[in-house]
Amino acid sequence: MSPHRLFHLVPEAGWRGTGEAYAPDSLRTEGFVHLSTAAQVAGTAGRFFADVDDLLVLHVEVPTDDPHLRWEPAEGPRGTDDFPHYHRALPRHYVVATSRWRSGADRLGRES
Repeated sequence: MSPHRLFHLVPEAGWRGTGEAYAPDSLRTEGFVHLSTAAQVAGTAGRFFADVDDLLVLHVEVPTDDPHLRWEPAEGPRGTDDFPHYHRALPRHYVVATSRWRSGADRLGRES
């Protein structure tokens, strides 16, 4: 089966120096790493990162059988939606690419 292609938004400074696993503050405070689908990432960027100039998009491929990936309802820009959450530090090798977010210029899917 193909892995899930998901996305994580992070200011560049938060990604620099990541070792074998990426553990953002949300892992400690909420118990998971926030991820978005291609259809969700533009809305997430607009809602939570509107004033961040150095925003990166991590392109994440999570194996379909990874038990730490859970789809959970959360309040998003379009109301309640099922968002992917990774309940452990994200293995660095799951991040297959990074790109800069430029206010939707690099569209990854339908904007909300």
